[in-house]
Amino acid sequence: MGARVEMIPPKILWFEYSSLLIQMETALILHRLLGSSERRKAAQYTEGGPENLFIGQVAQPEPKDGEVRIKVMFTAINRADTLQRRGGYNPPPGASDILGLEAAGVIEKIGPGCPTNVTTGQRVMALLSGGGNAEYVTCPWQLAMEVPGHFSMSQAAAVPEVWLTAYMLLYTLGQLKKEDTVLIHAGGSGVGTAAVQLVHQCGATAIVTAGSQEKIDLAKSLGASAGINYKQEAVGDRVLEITNGKGADMILDCVGASMQEENTKALALEGRWIVYGLMGGASTNVNLGVLLRKRANLMFSTLRARSLEYKAVLVKNFSELALPLFDNGTFKPIVQAILPLADIGKAHAMMEANQTQGKLVLQVHGDEAAKEEL
Repeated sequence: MGARVEMIPPKILWFEYSSLLIQMETALILHRLLGSSERRKAAQYTEGGPENLFIGQVAQPEPKDGEVRIKVMFTAINRADTLQRRGGYNPPPGASDILGLEAAGVIEKIGPGCPTNVTTGQRVMALLSGGGNAEYVTCPWQLAMEVPGHFSMSQAAAVPEVWLTAYMLLYTLGQLKKEDTVLIHAGGSGVGTAAVQLVHQCGATAIVTAGSQEKIDLAKSLGASAGINYKQEAVGDRVLEITNGKGADMILDCVGASMQEENTKALALEGRWIVYGLMGGASTNVNLGVLLRKRANLMFSTLRARSLEYKAVLVKNFSELALPLFDNGTFKPIVQAILPLADIGKAHAMMEANQTQGKLVLQVHGDEAAKEEL
């Protein structure tokens, strides 16, 4: 006599099948909403001091239409990162809240809508609105520049944010000419060291301010004609002395309020005064009469919140000028130190203590990074 076989009622089978379909659809919806379930390392923080930085786990970013995903080898620190960490500079709408405005690495995945000349494996250095202090980051393909052939990835990471900012200030806004004298505040900073080189290459004259002779010497080695220690000298008077009473045709001002009177004195007739930072405060009393008599052009600018269209044109114009000059050694990014991503708190503390010259770079992936040398 054969074994007895019990049949499962069709209604029960249909119920179990339907339940499985619901579970699968739910998982698919969650995947689309939340992205990949893969987790990657990224710098995280709670609002406050550098000690509030830590390395956490975040979802793997997925490239959207017109974007690429970059495996980050090196990234870097900018003053904007320290402001964001303290709650004073929120990311623009739609940007990652992970710190990091630049990164250098390899294109690892390409989203739909990218041109055919964008391929995986390309070495790129990218301008970001956020997200760079992580193992992976996505960005529009237009903002990923080719890394110069002889560059290390650590050098490449020191380029995008500060060099594009300096180019924007000098050329897009300031309309730099070789006859100009340009006063560059914070001449030993990332933007400062880039601006000095751009001014020198153009044939114009760069005067820098800095808080130490060491930083002034660095700027002079890059092409600055004179340096002023703002802790020891009156900046306005020294600029007039250096320029035989004419003053500066352009001022790149990342200081703001505390340097307002000196800048007003230093500015030449019809000079361009471009404010791009407020490290010395935002509130001050301004003598508009002096600026009116000088027919001053006062401009304010940031880069991070600019439109993709603006940034894409900026990257294109900068690349046409600068990439060949990086290749032949005319331009060089200044990297003060390379720290592991885990030491991001130390890097922020150094920047806030004004202990930096050029850029602080963070090593993210160790495989290729281990071969890097300055």
